[in-house]
Amino acid sequence: MAFDLDDTLAPSKSPVPEVTATALSELTAVVPVCVISGGSFEQFREQLLARLPTPATGWGGLHLMPTCGTRYYRRAAGAADWALVESRELDPARRRRAVHVVEETARELGLWEPEDRVTGARIEDRGSQVTFSALGQQAAIADKQAWDPDGARRTLLARHLAQRLPDLEVRVGGSTSVDLTERGVDKAYGVGRFAREVGADPREVLFVGDRLDPLGNDYPVLRLGVQARPVADHHETVQVLRELLQRLRGTSPGRA
Repeated sequence: MAFDLDDTLAPSKSPVPEVTATALSELTAVVPVCVISGGSFEQFREQLLARLPTPATGWGGLHLMPTCGTRYYRRAAGAADWALVESRELDPARRRRAVHVVEETARELGLWEPEDRVTGARIEDRGSQVTFSALGQQAAIADKQAWDPDGARRTLLARHLAQRLPDLEVRVGGSTSVDLTERGVDKAYGVGRFAREVGADPREVLFVGDRLDPLGNDYPVLRLGVQARPVADHHETVQVLRELLQRLRGTSPGRA
């Protein structure tokens, strides 16, 4: 099982709701689970790990892949904290160029909002990924949702950036964001790495995400042949989690 985080397990940059966290913890005790998202590991700590009850079988069933799978974390039995297993960093020169081109292009397209509308970092250099967030990382959820409800602004920016930075992977991320990673190192890379780690064929993996459209950062997983379950938001994901637990436990909705 693999899940996106923002707008799939939780509202954008917000804590995973308790009901979702409980169901996800229960699922990791039954089947290996990967959470893969464009956010940093620090965001994973705040949004996911701080809310997640310790699974009955320990943390071995949970695999964390922040920054679109360019980093991979595990927590061994008895370990006090999560350890970095793998990282695919962009070299500093390419990151600096990406930051410059993102700002230049956003300004040209009229997508560079005035400072008084921005809360938190607008462009983040995450080492293995550069992320543009039009209203800043800490903007209110309602403001983010209102900024680009149909995705047209992010799609426009992503298309222009892909033309100007052909050596990078450019994908629409959260409700106001665009993610840039090394070409070929995306969520497909991460989910493939997860499948190898647990000894599964990628076609056996069920991926749940909200951005499976062609420019979305979940879309690359489809080339692996995974079973994909698109969701509209975290509310729908709760239903998916309940269905999965019922199926894996051999129960029916009436007996769950």
